[in-house]
Amino acid sequence: MSNIITLPSLRVNPDNVNHHLWNNNGTWFLHYTVYPTSFTKERIRRSLGTKIVEVARDRRDAFFLQLTGQKTASVRQTAVA
Repeated sequence: MSNIITLPSLRVNPDNVNHHLWNNNGTWFLHYTVYPTSFTKERIRRSLGTKIVEVARDRRDAFFLQLTGQKTASVRQTAVA
């Protein structure tokens, strides 16, 4: 059994403040892709439970910060291209 360490990677277009956000009939969703194995991928959509884009951005940023284990800073500032 191998000891593989997985680290989150985030691709962000700095010109798009709504990266990873998807509006479905007025409700904002977080949309991202995970790669459980090197041969498969899975697209995930999670409701952010809001119709306000600013709240959706804050919730998206909080989710990605939790995912990466960071405590502060905005995903918009720390994104990896």
